[in-house]
Amino acid sequence: MSFTLSPGQAHELPSAYALLDDLPHPPTYVVCDRGYASHKFREYLWDRGSRPVIPPRKNDPEVACPKWAYRHRHLVENLWARLKEWRAVATRYEKTAASFLSVILIAATADYIKA
Repeated sequence: MSFTLSPGQAHELPSAYALLDDLPHPPTYVVCDRGYASHKFREYLWDRGSRPVIPPRKNDPEVACPKWAYRHRHLVENLWARLKEWRAVATRYEKTAASFLSVILIAATADYIKA
């Protein structure tokens, strides 16, 4: 199982900790873009039992980042782009988390059938 964080900027990093803490089990891999590249965040992931798949920033030293996992990150990004074509997903019309999840599942199912 893996967990992909959306493209991040420096201000999104603090919310990543809360998102990961809310998961029932730590994911095997956490795939992020360079916006999440920090030693502290990588250590946090290792301590939780997850393997970080975060490439280093251009000025940072090399770190272990499985290239095969990062190469497939675009699949998740493309899925979210297709799901956001649904107006209810893009604007989050639904008031509760359960009903929003239902809309996402319907959109994902329609996307799967269309493919």
